[in-house]
Amino acid sequence: MSTLEQTVVEAVTRNNVRPSARESLFSRFLSLLCSVRLGVTLLVLLALACLIGMLVMQQNVEGFARYFAELTPAQRLVYGKLGLFDIYHSWYFNALLCLVSLNIVLASIDRFPRTWLFVSKPNLTVPVRWLRDQKHSAEVTVQSSPAEASEKTALLMKRIGWKKTAITEKSGKIFVFGQSGVWNRFGAYAVHVGLLTIFAGGFMTAQFSTNGQLPLAPGQTSDLMFETVVQLDEAKEVTKRLPFDVHCIDIQQRLIKKDESISAMNTIDWMTTFTITDETGTHQAFAQMNKPFDYRGYRFFQASFIPVGRARNITVNVKNAQTGEDQIVTIARDGSIALADGTNIQFKEFRGNFRVGEEDPNEDTSAYPNPAAVLEVTQPGTPPQAAYAFGAQMTNIPVASKPVAGYIFQLMDFEKVADQHVLAVQRDPGATVVYVGFLLLFLTLTAVFFFSHQRVWAAIEPGEDNTSKVVLGGNANRSLGAFDEKFNRFVNELEAKQI
Repeated sequence: MSTLEQTVVEAVTRNNVRPSARESLFSRFLSLLCSVRLGVTLLVLLALACLIGMLVMQQNVEGFARYFAELTPAQRLVYGKLGLFDIYHSWYFNALLCLVSLNIVLASIDRFPRTWLFVSKPNLTVPVRWLRDQKHSAEVTVQSSPAEASEKTALLMKRIGWKKTAITEKSGKIFVFGQSGVWNRFGAYAVHVGLLTIFAGGFMTAQFSTNGQLPLAPGQTSDLMFETVVQLDEAKEVTKRLPFDVHCIDIQQRLIKKDESISAMNTIDWMTTFTITDETGTHQAFAQMNKPFDYRGYRFFQASFIPVGRARNITVNVKNAQTGEDQIVTIARDGSIALADGTNIQFKEFRGNFRVGEEDPNEDTSAYPNPAAVLEVTQPGTPPQAAYAFGAQMTNIPVASKPVAGYIFQLMDFEKVADQHVLAVQRDPGATVVYVGFLLLFLTLTAVFFFSHQRVWAAIEPGEDNTSKVVLGGNANRSLGAFDEKFNRFVNELEAKQI
């Protein structure tokens, strides 16, 4: 039996053997894990999970309590059991991440040897018939011997842009091979690295991130933040302790229209000035609506506010009850001012809707229906007395014109501000890793799709009268338009003998 017949018989025998006998169950399982079809399926499922995470409000998002209250009991139960309120921390989301990452790693390992062999040992000699069948193919006759033609063809290839050239002789023909952009064949693996970096950062975020809400009022110090957690169909507020103390110095609200409410629709900006104290000392901090503050991996940014009307400072007309003399003074929140006769006026409290008795802490007074300031007036040698400075809405009531310590007080103006600002606190150890992954993915995708691996061959054989017949062929894995232009230029220069 000839060698050719033996090869054919062996091939037929291999093809007739059942896959179960030829390949073990573990090998088939590995083949499934590294298959492109499985990878695409897992990516679709992962994208679907992310879509659900966007459609169903997550429990660490501001406004979740209101969203949760509007759901039906059946929705709460189903969403809670499926973990949809915190889908990025669910077991199945992490399992999808792990499976996609494993698929990418195994697919890369499975395909890399073939890619390396293709790049490291290119086919320097190819059948002439194959060259003629290429989409980019041409035949040229040059006035030189095959040896001279091969040298000049190799030089022209380098000048055109195919820097890596090789000259080989086989079966009486001389083959010149040139290529460029070999690295492009490894672009897919760089894309895989970018994806794995993103997945690693996402996994770090899912497992080790910390989120919460930190309400702050001027003068308040706290190291506690709160997060809403859903357990089946019940939402609970969980308290978390920060590794440092946060002390609020000041809050400020910049309004579009000064005379209207402090609602979000009438607000340009929220600003919170605070300090952070830990074992390293006290550090100044400032958070603005579009300017978060970062410290020790924690990010503080404006999330919401408590819609209870307060005043950052007040302007009061102090009228001497005996002489009728008016004096305009401005007092900052929790501040005080001394008059010429030694009378001290302290700003104690502000109410957006003043009533006799205790203030309702749940009442929305952001529109300031009846603003009033509570003052504490102290004269030398006398105990402090409570006084009220009412706005224009209440100037006609008797208590508004009643003298306290010889003075009548009227509220002229005030700077509106909410009772508290709520800062969102987020610790995301995977954020930087994700950003690096996206940057790497962008760069690799740009490099992969804007450049290409180009290969050209020239088969040179002797012609008549000291001429050489050159058969050209080439291909590229992408950017075919650019390769077409370069190949045509190469053929034209070769025909014009500009070599």
